[in-house]
Amino acid sequence: MKLEIARGLFLLGALGVASVALAAWEQPGPQVLSAVHGQGHCPLPRIAKVQEQMRPDHDLLLFMFGLTQGMRPQS
Repeated sequence: MKLEIARGLFLLGALGVASVALAAWEQPGPQVLSAVHGQGHCPLPRIAKVQEQMRPDHDLLLFMFGLTQGMRPQS
């Protein structure tokens, strides 16, 4: 197979994959969230599981604090 034919097939394949990815890409647009039935909070998704008591993981909080301190510019 000639190099020009291989390049053309590769280009067509890459354009095909890119067009399929663009067609499948769905980015949600801005929406207004409102309370349903006069409740004072936004509704939770159906997938979300509500837990009775939630305790923070202190090691994770310390790790996140360390990451935010490392992101500061050194001056």
